[in-house]
Amino acid sequence: MPEPQAQQRQRQEHKPQVQHYHQGHKGIDISVVIPLYNEEESLKELHQQLRSTLERMRVRYELLFVDDGSTDRSFNVLRDVKRFDGRVKIIRFRRNYGKSAALAVGFEKAQGAYVITMDADLQDDPAEIPSLIKKLEEGYDLVSGWKKVRRDPITKTIPSRFFNFVTSLLTGIKIHDFNCGLKAYRNEVVKTIQPYGELHRYLPVLAHNAGFRIGEIVVQHRPRKYGKTKFGIGRFWKGFLDLLTVLFTTRYFRRPLHLFGFWGMFFVFVGVLIDGWLAVEWALGRTALSNRPLFLGGIVLIIVGIQFVSIGLLGEMISKSKRSTDEYTIRDYIK
Repeated sequence: MPEPQAQQRQRQEHKPQVQHYHQGHKGIDISVVIPLYNEEESLKELHQQLRSTLERMRVRYELLFVDDGSTDRSFNVLRDVKRFDGRVKIIRFRRNYGKSAALAVGFEKAQGAYVITMDADLQDDPAEIPSLIKKLEEGYDLVSGWKKVRRDPITKTIPSRFFNFVTSLLTGIKIHDFNCGLKAYRNEVVKTIQPYGELHRYLPVLAHNAGFRIGEIVVQHRPRKYGKTKFGIGRFWKGFLDLLTVLFTTRYFRRPLHLFGFWGMFFVFVGVLIDGWLAVEWALGRTALSNRPLFLGGIVLIIVGIQFVSIGLLGEMISKSKRSTDEYTIRDYIK
């Protein structure tokens, strides 16, 4: 019996508009990448929430759990979940490499036209996925969540706000929460950017530098239900060091001489100016160079400037060679 037109129209209205963007491998619409480390208590509940949300969206999806060398029963829990849901895929590292490594491998394996990333501690709400996808369809390539109301202690919220303010100021990207784990990407974005080291905090910066359009929406942030955070206050110091790395690699990676050469020429200019003036004074008999430390200071500036220029030239030579990517040892990959 044919379906009534009213019911057909209602069903189509509730289906998210992603059918025109089915460019993922094997027709997958959405890939969800979840890096995790020692989250055995939250995994089954997270899987249920993801499955409920994605099935209501009526899309084809896959769930990629990347176990970053957990020492608890996380892998066993995931294997149990896999027995009942064939859309679950599990990647397990032999040891803990860090969140950037987990995301890098998850991005490599992701087949969906859209890729969602989220943490495994249940603080990110899977119910936000439709809103993230809707924002992507407005023309953005990466949409970052903004935890406007954070359910974390003040020891995390205050440093995080300062960190995000400085990052936005220095990079020129006007978003409020760079470190939010809940993000949505078009597939071409995750295949282009290469997170490594501790640069998972700066994926919007890497994507922006590659020419992609960045957006942001407010998302719900829930209190931690199980366990405790795996990150201490030290991550913020590492974060600012990583910010220097990002600023250098995104602005000067292909042209290091522009940075080192500028300061090198500046030091040489100042050194020549000082020593030239002192040489004229000496030639006119107004001073003796043997008792002028400033003359030695000018020589030091010239030497330092030449070294800076040399470093820039060496950097230019290195940048011409192909940069090798990090390799991570995968213990298990269950499709």
